[in-house]
Amino acid sequence: MLIDAEGRLVPARYIPSPNCDERPDRNDISLLVIHAISLPPEEFSSDSVIELFTNQLDPQAHPYYQGLQDLKVSSHFFIRRNGEIIQFVPCTLRAWHAGISDWQGRPCCNDFSIGIELEGSDNQPFELMQYSRLIELTLAIQAAYPVSDIVGHADIAPQRKTDPGPYFNWQSYRQALGKIDNR
Repeated sequence: MLIDAEGRLVPARYIPSPNCDERPDRNDISLLVIHAISLPPEEFSSDSVIELFTNQLDPQAHPYYQGLQDLKVSSHFFIRRNGEIIQFVPCTLRAWHAGISDWQGRPCCNDFSIGIELEGSDNQPFELMQYSRLIELTLAIQAAYPVSDIVGHADIAPQRKTDPGPYFNWQSYRQALGKIDNR
């Protein structure tokens, strides 16, 4: 895997999201944020996350979706349970994934981060294939950009978020990257 000059992962499937804009500084990409999402909650393998990230989610399709109908969000990447990687936003642009956030005194983490959503939840383990793809993707991102920190959504928005949740194996992930897990 590699990230090309436009910020696209080769060979990921690309589905463009409108939920992005220019970064304040295209050269400031120093944070990787790991998320988890399932729509409806605890259900996997539908296209609902894709629909959410492309503003096509039908609020009548499930009662939970009614609270999401005005939400404009997207991550850069989505890793499905089967390991498929879908890219929604080029890494060179700012995806709207972190919301109100702060990392080490820096607010607005969207400005300087890349967001990766894992298809999952706080209540179930992730698949081994997801970890494998996440490691490959992380290494490709690190080869292309000066990422110095890798955190969960809960680390940058602890009052609002819990993802990637207690089932995410930080120790194994960091060991595979050759990093020490200080959690």
